[in-house]
Amino acid sequence: MEKKTARLYFIDAMRAWAILMMLQGHFIDGLLDTAFRDTTDLTYTIWKYFRGITAPVFFTVSGFIFTYLLIRVPEKGLENPRVKKGVKRGLQLIVIGYLLRLNLLGLLDGHIYGAFYLIDVLHCIGLSILGIISLYLLSQKGKNYVLPTLLIAITGVLFLFEPIYKEWSYGFLPEALANFFTKANGSVFTIIPWFGYSTFGAFMSVLFTRYKNHRYLYGYATIVSLLMGLTLIFFSSQFLMGLSGITGMQVFEDIAMNNYLFIRLGDVFLVFTAFMLFRGLMTNSTVLKIGQSTLSIYVIHFVILYGSFTGLGLYRFFHHALNPIEAILGALIFMIACSILALLYGKHETMITSNIALGFKYISQNVEPWYTPIQRLAKAIMIRISKILGVIKN
Repeated sequence: MEKKTARLYFIDAMRAWAILMMLQGHFIDGLLDTAFRDTTDLTYTIWKYFRGITAPVFFTVSGFIFTYLLIRVPEKGLENPRVKKGVKRGLQLIVIGYLLRLNLLGLLDGHIYGAFYLIDVLHCIGLSILGIISLYLLSQKGKNYVLPTLLIAITGVLFLFEPIYKEWSYGFLPEALANFFTKANGSVFTIIPWFGYSTFGAFMSVLFTRYKNHRYLYGYATIVSLLMGLTLIFFSSQFLMGLSGITGMQVFEDIAMNNYLFIRLGDVFLVFTAFMLFRGLMTNSTVLKIGQSTLSIYVIHFVILYGSFTGLGLYRFFHHALNPIEAILGALIFMIACSILALLYGKHETMITSNIALGFKYISQNVEPWYTPIQRLAKAIMIRISKILGVIKN
């Protein structure tokens, strides 16, 4: 393998592209006036289609890069240091996902709003990392084909049977847990079927790692990725309809009628094809740093656009209020601003975190006069959470 690709620069470049596409997608979708959302307009239709590629690419790349780091070390099972780091990272993403939906003003008033319990990208990626770790540990005593078989099988099951489980109400679960599986309560993403993209990315990573020293790895991978992408986009629906006719199973026809999962997987293959093909051009240090700062960018964009913690974001003041020119220019400025802020944070992260730690220490040393009211507030919050989770009765 080429020395430059040892660190998978093309994957970092893909992550940078995906996070930037997410920024512009969220900005335009949230702020563009509804009068300009014309599905008969070619420009808007193309933009909408490409916006739909972002999340599948992001989930797939997340699964790919985490699994690549997990399995490339010589240690196995629980001795693998990446297992502990991965568990910590997965839990961190879930916690950050919840924190970004927390309204501090409501919290100070003793209220936790329903939006706090909704599930988004970070929750799903965090849970996906924990799921991949579980599959990795379960497969350690088996043959080397067990892990990739489990990964591709889970992708297939989640994609093929989506018409069935998406109709389930999950009423047997407390709402806060049900939100991980259904959008009925307002969750933006759910762990199923999106975990399927992460497991597929992990599957690709296993294959990549095993053949990484092959002389023609990228040549073969590019051709296969291109053919798989075109096949899934243009022929998967017909294949599923044929499968339904042969087996008599309605589920295959149902998935063919709303075949976004396999078609988007085809889009992911084409994105991989493009980035592998031009991987030699993707070593710009700024682009790579953006790809390595996706979490910081995501948090910053959530605060600026949606007003995390305060509710005072662009979404509140310009929701569906901009014309196309304003939305496009605003999206460009938004992408640049979020990227710069994230890179500055990465550059001064040690200083920032140490100052935050000193701030918490100062607060803890001066909080004693407020201990009793804070204790009452914390108790009220815990009771509220317990009621929502169904731990205690009203």
